Amino acid sequence: MVLILGLFLVLPILMALWVSLLHWDGQSNPFSGQAPFVGLDNYRTLFTEDSLDRTRFATSLRNNAYYVLLTVPIQTALALALALIVNQRLLRGRGALRTTFFFPSVTSSIAVSTVFLFLFQGSGAVNSLLSWIGVKGPNWFADPRGVLSLLLGDLGIVDPDKPSGVLADHSFMGLSWYEWLSGPSVAMCTIILLAVWTTSGTFMLIFLAALQDIPRELEESAALEGVNRFQMLRYVTLPALRPVLFLVLTLGLISTWQVFDQVYVMSQGGPGNTTLTPAYLSYSAAFDDADFGQGAAIAFVLLALILCMTAVQRWALRERGARTGRHR
Repeated sequence: MVLILGLFLVLPILMALWVSLLHWDGQSNPFSGQAPFVGLDNYRTLFTEDSLDRTRFATSLRNNAYYVLLTVPIQTALALALALIVNQRLLRGRGALRTTFFFPSVTSSIAVSTVFLFLFQGSGAVNSLLSWIGVKGPNWFADPRGVLSLLLGDLGIVDPDKPSGVLADHSFMGLSWYEWLSGPSVAMCTIILLAVWTTSGTFMLIFLAALQDIPRELEESAALEGVNRFQMLRYVTLPALRPVLFLVLTLGLISTWQVFDQVYVMSQGGPGNTTLTPAYLSYSAAFDDADFGQGAAIAFVLLALILCMTAVQRWALRERGARTGRHR
């Protein structure tokens, strides 16, 4: 197993790390010395140089950050709610419900993305349903406006078309603070909806397995104490699910920062780069722009980001025991 992991995992990672230090167009052997060695220039381009590459990278980070902040909590809460529902012992048709909730998770993401393209196009089924209740739906995958900026515009606080003020006058990594805080685009919200729908079933099964491992005696003793359902969930169920909750949040965090296939099929980063993600930008830089060095550099920055966030999440969800000290 160590040899297999070393050959197919560790060695390719080390090879990609070397490529990230080169200016390689993919036409030669990167280990023969033909590709120019540029050191950390590929990384400096992403963070320090005032260029289009840095602006696109910052845009991808902003888009993916909103994707993570919305997708992970929603899919985790929905998966836990579904697990609690199908774990009811007196519920009829529990097997059918489990299959129904889990079915989107085993369906090909490419096929589901294609279906969503038809559903959310300008004249698709979603807009047709909205028209029945008097709501004019947007052209979902052609709308680059941020939902927060649209909300503030409706309230008359800002002008989404011509933003002004402190947020518009100051920038970070090539993007104004207004662009950083404008929220996910309408197109990105559609991809978020797709991600929640397709992943909640998998996490539901993980939660369900953990719920069935909670001793019934623990729940029965809590019921004898007169706790209601909310107190049972807060003080009995959730503490027992802490390790599984960490697992689900970690898996969700990793998968959302690595989102690629939905973006590739549904938008390819458009409109206006508002669905661009670091994973897709890495692919685009390498295979579209023939800059494999920068593509590998983006991938390693993404790896470092995921590791840091996983460590922070582990610290936040750690077991907090009672503090011991001297008794006077």
